Amino acid sequence: MSSSTGIQEAISNARREAQDLHEQIKNQRKKTNDANLRDMDVPDMLPMKIRERRVLRGHYAKIYSLAWGRDSTSLVSASQDGKLIIWDAVKAYKTHAIPLRSHWVMCCDYSPSGNAVACGGLDNICSVFLLSTVQQNPNATDMKPHRELTGHTGYLSCCKFLNDRHILTSSGDQSCILWDIEMNQPVTRFEEHTGDCMSVSIKPDGDNNLFLSGSCDGNAKLWDIRMNKCVATFTGHEGDINSVQFFPNGNAFATGSDDCSCRLFDIRAAREVMTYSDDNVREGVTCISFTKSGRVLFSAYEDKKVIAWDTLKGKVLQTLEGLPNGHENRVSCLAVSPDGHGLATCSWDMTVKIFA
Repeated sequence: MSSSTGIQEAISNARREAQDLHEQIKNQRKKTNDANLRDMDVPDMLPMKIRERRVLRGHYAKIYSLAWGRDSTSLVSASQDGKLIIWDAVKAYKTHAIPLRSHWVMCCDYSPSGNAVACGGLDNICSVFLLSTVQQNPNATDMKPHRELTGHTGYLSCCKFLNDRHILTSSGDQSCILWDIEMNQPVTRFEEHTGDCMSVSIKPDGDNNLFLSGSCDGNAKLWDIRMNKCVATFTGHEGDINSVQFFPNGNAFATGSDDCSCRLFDIRAAREVMTYSDDNVREGVTCISFTKSGRVLFSAYEDKKVIAWDTLKGKVLQTLEGLPNGHENRVSCLAVSPDGHGLATCSWDMTVKIFA
């Protein structure tokens, strides 16, 4: 009995010591925070006035994910109707529909070359489809994937192509995996999170050596693929992190969380530099995306709205909510087109919308 009590006391003391060290680190970081981004002498932006330009209808269940092709015209969306749909977002029509073996799809992505798409979900598998095969079998009711990447023991929450040969996945098994698609096997596992990994973002500088992950443990981690390990951990959120994205120049990144806020972190300073929150925002963030310049951060929320934030000032520039310039249900994913001219959003209301 006394042995058990001694162990409990040791655990309690270790927890107190860890908390004290955490507070010391936080206080030390506060001392080095010599600037406030909100106080910078930057001209205010005028309110934005983007509006709905296209509505893409064709899914018959909740849409969970979308991704742009590099041409800023092609778009892929994934829905629980068991279909991946390839769209021409400018002309607003379907070019291909890919039937999936599992209806429980949660993520999708377009390869950089535009030759392939990938998806994953509650089947724990990342399925990769070649569009050349899809074009040869336009009426197929059972489409066999080019590759099925199996190795996760939990649902797939996000998948991102590094190039046509490699893809990165995050999972509810608390890990991320870098895959060699052609070899059909994992290259590296990244396993330092203590909660479900919900999102990944690849550094936008062309060398694909660094990526970010966001997790239900409330932390965002920066990973170096060359070193096969985490090189920095960023804290501050009080809820699950559902989405992460690099700033366009790769020196900073943003996060979106269930704590109803988005945050901007500077990688070089290793600290948070801005919080995007508002008293009228009381629902969690589902997805975020920067404009091409990075001056505007779009965030989607569980309560049907999309907000455009001034990245440097932390102010709301526009709120897209309700018809016609909004959705009728939860906005599950959004993304700015590579050329920066359009914003695509998808929702549980079974529609994809293009704003500009």
